[in-house]
Amino acid sequence: MSSPAPLSMRQVLICGALVVTLSMGIRHGFGLWLQPITQAQGWTRETFSFAIAIQNLSWGIFGVFAGMLADRLGAFRVLLIGAAFYALGLAGMALSPTPLMFSLTAGVLIGAAQAGTTYAVVYGVIGRQLPADRRSWAMGVTAAAGSFGQFFMVPVEGQLILQLGWQTALLVLALLALVIVPLAFGLREPGLNAGAVRRQQTIGQAVAEAFRYPSFRLLMAGYFVCGFQVVFIGVHMPSYLKDKGLSPEVASYALALIGLFNVVGTYIAGTLGQRVAKRKILAFIYLGRAIAISAFLIAPLSPLSVYLFAAVIGALWLSTVPPTNAIIAQIFGVAHLSMLGGFVFLSHQVGSFLGVWLGGYLYDRTGSYDIVWYIAIALGVFAALVNLPVKEGAIARGSPQAA
Repeated sequence: MSSPAPLSMRQVLICGALVVTLSMGIRHGFGLWLQPITQAQGWTRETFSFAIAIQNLSWGIFGVFAGMLADRLGAFRVLLIGAAFYALGLAGMALSPTPLMFSLTAGVLIGAAQAGTTYAVVYGVIGRQLPADRRSWAMGVTAAAGSFGQFFMVPVEGQLILQLGWQTALLVLALLALVIVPLAFGLREPGLNAGAVRRQQTIGQAVAEAFRYPSFRLLMAGYFVCGFQVVFIGVHMPSYLKDKGLSPEVASYALALIGLFNVVGTYIAGTLGQRVAKRKILAFIYLGRAIAISAFLIAPLSPLSVYLFAAVIGALWLSTVPPTNAIIAQIFGVAHLSMLGGFVFLSHQVGSFLGVWLGGYLYDRTGSYDIVWYIAIALGVFAALVNLPVKEGAIARGSPQAA
């Protein structure tokens, strides 16, 4: 295989943004399948929720190893494997006859696919190929692309279900996931194995250093809350609204609005990260989520209140991603950025697992989502507080690592 040409900023941003748009766009619509699948298969909401919870946990676990491979071999190979897993997982999700097979395909396989096709892998390319003074901005652009994918793909997925049925719709998405393959060629990094990024630490040394550093653990705690909140809302809000008597179209439009306003929120967060302390941005986001959820539960429920909530929570949705990853790069450098980002994201996915699973578990036992909403509010306040003490400066080493 010939050596790829040097990557331009435009090439990295366009290909990386399109990969994240597809991967995250497909993922954000999974909540639309909860009722069609459970009703057709005679499964409980907990069954579906558990599979999606497994998906989030699988994403987090495999994300660490996908990050290690991307740091060592480049994003290109990881993206190819991830795209293949995505297509297989979506096809398996459509054809699974039992809850166990559904958990293995919709859960384990798609989770592994997302690990290889989303932020940690793409952000590694950005960190290695773009200058530090453009890094936070570029991460914001890429995160905004993932949000646009949600805005664009959720209504498309809703229409596919209505027009083709839930099984055929998933098979169409499986084919669409393979578009990631040609985009991966635009992210082949030149000279990665030849030492373009100096690694003065082994993987074990980098991991040990990060976990000893208090700010890294605080970032992980905050990201746990991020996962709990966004996945609970993304998966269970459509069913919550239908239970309250609102039409499925309201839920589809709400999820699309979350994606649309997240385009703005993530871009602003990434841009502000070049000028404002990123820990303060994160604290504002988490506190804002707690306030938005509280107001949503207090206000009379109507399509208008749902759309207003979706707009506000959308602006705060994935806007945690650029400042969190930029802080990691700022503290530890970029040599192991994908792997360390993968560890922080694992914490996010543990939160996602609990958010989506608790939503289904407590609903089946209480007939209500109220308890999980209250937990999400309390966790938002907690995350705001733990991010304030984070130290953003480069870690002191005996022999400084190139950034």
